[in-house]
Amino acid sequence: MTDAPSPSTAPWDQDFLPPAPPWQGASQALLRDASDPWASAFEADPEHDFSPDYVDTRAWFDRLEAASPWIRIEVFGTSPEGRPIYAVIASKDGASFDPGKPVLLAQAGIHPGEIDGKDAGMMLLRDICFYGKDGLLDGANLILAPILSVDGHERASRYSRPNQRGPRIQGWRNTATNQNLNRDYMKLDQPEMQAARGLLNKYRPDLYVDIHVTDGLDYQYDLTYGYNGEERSWSRSPAIAIWLDEVFKPAMNGALEAEGHIPGELVFGLDDQDPKAGLSDGGLGERFSNGWGAAAHVPTILIENHSLKPHAQRVLATYVFLETALTLLAAQGAGLRAAITADRALRPAEIPANFVQAKAHARMRSFKGIRYDTYESAASGRREIRWLGEADPELWSLPHFLSEPTLTLARPKAYWVPGYRKDLIERLALHGVAMEAISAPKTVSVEMLRLAKPEIASQAAEGHVAITVTEVTPERRDWTFSPGSVRVSTDQPLGDLIVLLLEPQSSESFFAWGMVPEVLSRVEYIEGYAIAPLAEKMMAADPKLKAEFEAKLATDPKFAADPEARLGWFYRRTPFYDDRHLLYPIARQLAH
Repeated sequence: MTDAPSPSTAPWDQDFLPPAPPWQGASQALLRDASDPWASAFEADPEHDFSPDYVDTRAWFDRLEAASPWIRIEVFGTSPEGRPIYAVIASKDGASFDPGKPVLLAQAGIHPGEIDGKDAGMMLLRDICFYGKDGLLDGANLILAPILSVDGHERASRYSRPNQRGPRIQGWRNTATNQNLNRDYMKLDQPEMQAARGLLNKYRPDLYVDIHVTDGLDYQYDLTYGYNGEERSWSRSPAIAIWLDEVFKPAMNGALEAEGHIPGELVFGLDDQDPKAGLSDGGLGERFSNGWGAAAHVPTILIENHSLKPHAQRVLATYVFLETALTLLAAQGAGLRAAITADRALRPAEIPANFVQAKAHARMRSFKGIRYDTYESAASGRREIRWLGEADPELWSLPHFLSEPTLTLARPKAYWVPGYRKDLIERLALHGVAMEAISAPKTVSVEMLRLAKPEIASQAAEGHVAITVTEVTPERRDWTFSPGSVRVSTDQPLGDLIVLLLEPQSSESFFAWGMVPEVLSRVEYIEGYAIAPLAEKMMAADPKLKAEFEAKLATDPKFAADPEARLGWFYRRTPFYDDRHLLYPIARQLAH
C-alpha cells in the first residue's frame, strides 16, 4: 500500500462538492461580530463554518444560564457512553410554564453531523437574553434540545458527511450503539429516544421541530420542511395539517423569503441519475419524527436544510424559522391548540398503515432547479450528473408522487398484552399510553391472530431482524391472562399509535421489528412410526378428511411427493400439534 497523501494534498481534503450559488441574504445581519462576548463559536469562526463540540457547547449554555434569569438547563437523559442529554429552556414563567402559553420544542442533532439547529439555537437564545428579542417569550416558551445524539456528536471528524458543505468538523450519523435515532420513534430502543419521549410527554409541546440536513439532488431551496397530512383522505391529524397548511406555511415562507432564503416543500428525488424524473415525499412511516407526530397528534415539522448550501446560510435560515415559529405560536397558538384537541378526540374505525410511494396519481408541481450537465466518468463507467451551481431561470415541472397506505387496520376496543412481556408493556408506557394492569388471573373473551407464512428478513437493520406477515386468521378464544397483564384501550388520544404498534401486519409494530419471535418456534414433534398409523385411523374415521387429503394429493404434486409434508398435514389436524405455534400473543378485545 502506498503512503496516504498528506492532509493538505489528499484528494478528499480538497473541495470536490458542486459549487453553491452565490448568496447574500438579509439574515446575515443576525451574525454577531467575533469580538462580541456572546458570539457563538460558529459566529467567531472567520469562515462561519465551525460548530463547537459537546463540552464547549455545554459550557456556553452554562454561562448563558448563569447570566440570564430566563434560561435554565434541564438534563433529561444519559447516553450509552454516559453523557448527559440536556435541554435549554427559555421562559419568563419561572420554574413551571404558564399553561396558557404555547410551547415550541426544537430538536437538533438527532443526526449529529446535521447540526444547524444547535448553532441557530445558540444565536437565537443569546439574542432573546441580551439583544432585544425577549418579547418572543411574552407569548410562547422555547425548549431547545441542542444535541440529542450526544455520543454521535463526539465521534466527529472532517470525514463524516461527504455530501454536505460544512461545518468542517461534523458528528457521526449513528449513535455509540450504531443506531439511527430517526428510525426509533416507535420501537423506542435507545436511551436517547426514550429520554426524548419523556421530555415530549412532560412538556407536551404545541409544535415540535426536528432539524436535519438533507442529501440527494441539488436545488435552489436552502430550507425545506414538511409534515404528514398533505393527502387529507388518510391524514391522521387533519385539523393540525390544515392549520399548518393555511396558517403556518404562508407566514413561514413569507418570513424566510423576506430574509433572503428560499423555502421549499420537503421532497426527495426519485432518481439520482435523472433529476427531472420526479419527486417523492420520502415516505411517511411512523419510525420518523413527522410520521410519529401525525399518529400521536403532536404537530411535528421535519426540517431538511439543503446539504450543498453553506453552513452559514443553513444556520441563518434555521434561526429565521425558529424565531418565526415562536412569533406564530404567540399570535396564532390558540388555533393550533384547538386543532390538536380536535385531532386527539378522533377515534377512526379504520387506520391506514404501511405507506409506500405511490406508483401513479402523481401531481405536477413547479420546482426551482439547479442547472446541470453530464459527463462520462472514468471511475463509474457511466455518465454522471455534474451540478453547475447556477439557478435554472426556468421552473421545472415535475411529477410529485405522494406516499399512500397499502393496508387498512380495524380499530378494536382494546388489546391485551400478557404480563410476561414486560418489555413491551414498558415501551407502551414510555409512549405515554394509558393501560389497566390486572393483579389476579382474568379470563377474557378475545380474538387471537394466527399468523400465516411469516417471513424473516435476510439481514439485520437498526439492531433487529424484521419479520413480516401479510396474512392473519382471527380465532375467538376465552383466554386467561396472568397477573401483570394489561388491557390497552384504544379509546384514548394515542389509540391510532397503539394499533400501529400492536397489530402484527403493521410495518411499524413491535412484531414487525422482530420483537415477538417466540411465536415462530414450534414445540413437540411426532415420529413417523406414530403419525403414519394414526393418520390411517383418522382417514378411516373421517371420510370427509380422507377426501380432503386425496384432493390435496391430486392438485399438489410437490406435496404428494413429500412424505414429511403428507404426515405433517395430518399432525396439524390432531390435538397434539402445538396450538400456540404462530398464535400472536397480543389479543384483541372486540367488546367490553
